Amino acid sequence: MEGRIEYKRLLDSLTTAVLLLDEDLQIRIVNPAAEDLMAMSSRKAVGLFLGEVFVNATEDIEAMREALLVRNGFTKRLARLHLPLGKAVELDYTITPIDLDGELFALLEMNSLEYSQRINRDHFFSSTQATTQELVRGLAHEIKNPLGGLRGAAQLLARELPDEELIDYTNVIIDEADRLRNLVDRLTGYRKPLEKRSINIHEVVERVRNLVEAEIDGRGIHLVRDYDPSIPPLMADPEQLIQATLNIVRNAMQSLSSPDVKHDLGTITLRTRTTHKVTFGPRSRQPAVAVEIMDNGPGIPEHLRESIFFPMVTSRPQGTGLGLSIAHAIVSRHQGLLECESESGNTCFRLLLPYQREARIRRQPEAQS
Repeated sequence: MEGRIEYKRLLDSLTTAVLLLDEDLQIRIVNPAAEDLMAMSSRKAVGLFLGEVFVNATEDIEAMREALLVRNGFTKRLARLHLPLGKAVELDYTITPIDLDGELFALLEMNSLEYSQRINRDHFFSSTQATTQELVRGLAHEIKNPLGGLRGAAQLLARELPDEELIDYTNVIIDEADRLRNLVDRLTGYRKPLEKRSINIHEVVERVRNLVEAEIDGRGIHLVRDYDPSIPPLMADPEQLIQATLNIVRNAMQSLSSPDVKHDLGTITLRTRTTHKVTFGPRSRQPAVAVEIMDNGPGIPEHLRESIFFPMVTSRPQGTGLGLSIAHAIVSRHQGLLECESESGNTCFRLLLPYQREARIRRQPEAQS
């Protein structure tokens, strides 16, 4: 029994999706990585025929049957399999026939190409953004120095001017210098130190909802809540997470005000969920809280989708392109991920924040006297 528990623990810790199939290709065991890939819980998947999970996969199913029949496994690269709800997954898989206590089984290992591409993309983006931030901070420093001198000179000039009407011109210089300084401060990112405490993520989401409800009044935008009340607490700075979430929700509001919107009612959905394991950079896979902000706006232009989190990138003529960049910086400082999927009529920003499960305390046997 102890051996079985240890093997299951090892299986559950793998980042590779693994299914144990019987000789009829019915699912017997599912690890968490496979649950994520199939978008299906192990409770629902166990007992299903593999063809019920991956639909329209007759060729692959027959190849697996043949592998079991001749006791010879194989690997298939760049396979494209379809899930019941219509989503397609691209993966490499390996099928290996094995004998367990005289009974024939097959081990199906699946490596999601989308998952690998996302990890590489996140690594590239984090590295590129760090370089960009350093360049921006250096440029901001060079801008703020002459701005301070310009403002100070305007104040001194205002004291010497004999005509008070001329002071209006120096006030314009001072106000514009202050505006540029504030813009530069925003450009360098949200750098307030984190003040972490144990919070319920719904404190953050509900605060954002309360802030934006007055703003959407009369604008033809409907706000929908879809919360999972069982989400455990996590250590985070609530004020900064409010700022990050608010920036994304306001971005959705601006999208729904676009002339490209092809419907009469805009919808913004705030959804919270937990996910089994997410890879955060080089760290091991951890359970995570997911906050999703979805809207039915026109979507992000394709040429901007790979760069929307960089400073000054925006599709709006009057936008600064700082809201999403600041949101990404805040989430990154929480060791989390900010992802985006967008197409016309459906845009989803997903905040993934790691949390630690409460450690189970094993009671030690009392010493015998």
